[in-house]
Amino acid sequence: MPTILLSAPYMIPLLDQFKPVFDKYRLDLLIVQVVERLKEEELLDYAGQFDGTICGDDLYTSRVLEACSPRLKVISKWGTGVDSIDSQACIRLNIKLMRTPNAFTIPVADSVLGYILAFARRLPWMDQEMKQGKWEKLPGRALSECTLGVIGVGNIGKAVLRRAKTFGMHLVGNDIVEIDPAFIKELNLEMSDLKSLLTKSDFVSINCDLNPSSRHLINADTLAFMKPGAVLINTARGSIVEEKALSAALRENRLAGAALDVFVSEPLPLDNPLRNLPNVMLAPHNSNSSPAAWEFVHRNTIKNLVEGLGIAYE
Repeated sequence: MPTILLSAPYMIPLLDQFKPVFDKYRLDLLIVQVVERLKEEELLDYAGQFDGTICGDDLYTSRVLEACSPRLKVISKWGTGVDSIDSQACIRLNIKLMRTPNAFTIPVADSVLGYILAFARRLPWMDQEMKQGKWEKLPGRALSECTLGVIGVGNIGKAVLRRAKTFGMHLVGNDIVEIDPAFIKELNLEMSDLKSLLTKSDFVSINCDLNPSSRHLINADTLAFMKPGAVLINTARGSIVEEKALSAALRENRLAGAALDVFVSEPLPLDNPLRNLPNVMLAPHNSNSSPAAWEFVHRNTIKNLVEGLGIAYE
């Protein structure tokens, strides 16, 4: 009977719902309570004890994978991004790495538009003023007066751009791969280099993958290209942004604001300076929230695991 390390935070609370499925395929569960992700040392404690895993953003480094091999046969990632897993080591050690592509496009794109509207119309700040007994009309902007720059024109980036087009925004995109000319024509999208995008945009949405070319893509140098009135939105991965540089730009009013759903360290440490900045909206890595999307990912993650173990899934 294969043993499965279950450490996906979104699935553990629903264990009673999915336990019959695991029982059907005779899978023995080794359940680990985790707040956000398991670190390298925590995973090493379980090395050699499991044949497959359903994980969240656990740090499956080369060191961990080597310790878990040869028993570990499959990693079924809950979600889409696998940047926390050494994919090259998986190939070398013949460990199958499974995921659910395009899982959270709709809720993440909706979240980005929510942040844009909140900052453009100043909604959270007027609410705060009113509740403090003030009657002050804060200046807002219509989205049709604004330019949106999207870094990473993949599934989520495209969905963000389509939503923004409905509001009449001018659209600028940047990507390291060629984008379908039909999509560019459909949205009247201006593709540009990163510097030009940052210089032109009132809102910048990060929707690219985390990889060696995108780590700290937004840093002190690139932030300097942005307008003082611009807003940065990151719903992708925390390490794409150099947080110290962003905090400094926001504190010194070289940037109007930021909306951040992801961070370098999660949960966000209590002493992180971003917590104390009035022009920042924060969320606990939750832009993927959607009952329909989560249910699909739950079941597809189990399917990936079962098939990765060489068992026919019915």
